Amino acid sequence: MSTKAAERRALHGSGKEYWRRLWSEVKRDKWLYILLLPGLIYFIIFKYLPMFGIVISFENYVPYSGVLGSEWVGFKWFQYFFRFPAWTTYLTNTLILSLMNIVLYFPAPIILALMLNEMRSLQYKKLLQTLLYVPHFISIVIVVSITFVMFGPSGIVYKLTQQLLGHSINYMGSPDTFRWMIIGQTIWKETGWGTIIFLAALTNVDTQLYEAAMVDGANRLQRLWHITLPAIRSTIVLMLILRMGSILDTGYDHLILMANPLNRKVSQTLDVFVYQQGIQSGQFSYASAIGLMKAIVSVTLVVGSNKIAHLLGEQGLY
Repeated sequence: MSTKAAERRALHGSGKEYWRRLWSEVKRDKWLYILLLPGLIYFIIFKYLPMFGIVISFENYVPYSGVLGSEWVGFKWFQYFFRFPAWTTYLTNTLILSLMNIVLYFPAPIILALMLNEMRSLQYKKLLQTLLYVPHFISIVIVVSITFVMFGPSGIVYKLTQQLLGHSINYMGSPDTFRWMIIGQTIWKETGWGTIIFLAALTNVDTQLYEAAMVDGANRLQRLWHITLPAIRSTIVLMLILRMGSILDTGYDHLILMANPLNRKVSQTLDVFVYQQGIQSGQFSYASAIGLMKAIVSVTLVVGSNKIAHLLGEQGLY
């Protein structure tokens, strides 16, 4: 018994020493922790506390009764969604748009960052970067308005297509062009902003590696393939893992602005369905249940992608 008591005293003492050391480190870096407080408070108030609202996914939520006073219905809304005949259409449209985003949009910032990195003139590089960042700050409403002006029946692209092909193409109403319009708008708006992370990663590449490769006779393409890309590979993998977490997120505002009766069969995604059921129809429990399912799938994809990254020898997200 004396041995166990000694072990407990030693453990208790080491615990006190740990907290004493931790407190001294906090006091030493107190201003850094004070700077951390606004972001921490933001996440607690707007990210973690609202998680309590997940409860309404298992209730027949009535705003008058509140979260705690509403009737508990279990998995009723989850079952109701999978019994809905068109749920596969919403899921298919969501996955197609997400896969197009990964295949077409995700590589765009990487390619653009590599092109900017090859520029020799620092002045033109900064000017070009500034011009490429501007679309990110333009509202999606304005982007859609510009699209209507250019691709609508009276737009320059519509008329030019009519003259070149001899027939018109309904860019804004055709289901065949809808997804390409969405991806094109996303690439134009976000590619420049997406280069920031990759350009930051490129600054860590040792310039001596380029010099050694030039001495060995490597051309620019070979230096890009054997030095630059391997140097930012971990960043690319990290961003891809994070992108997998939002594979079911397509953004309802963008799609609602671009949707019309002619392209409705391809513009209806899960985000649009959640908006229609939750905001327009007032079925808050139903919309919350769909959102919870999306969150579970997203977390699963992030964890699975991170595990695959570890198996391939990459550091991953954690």
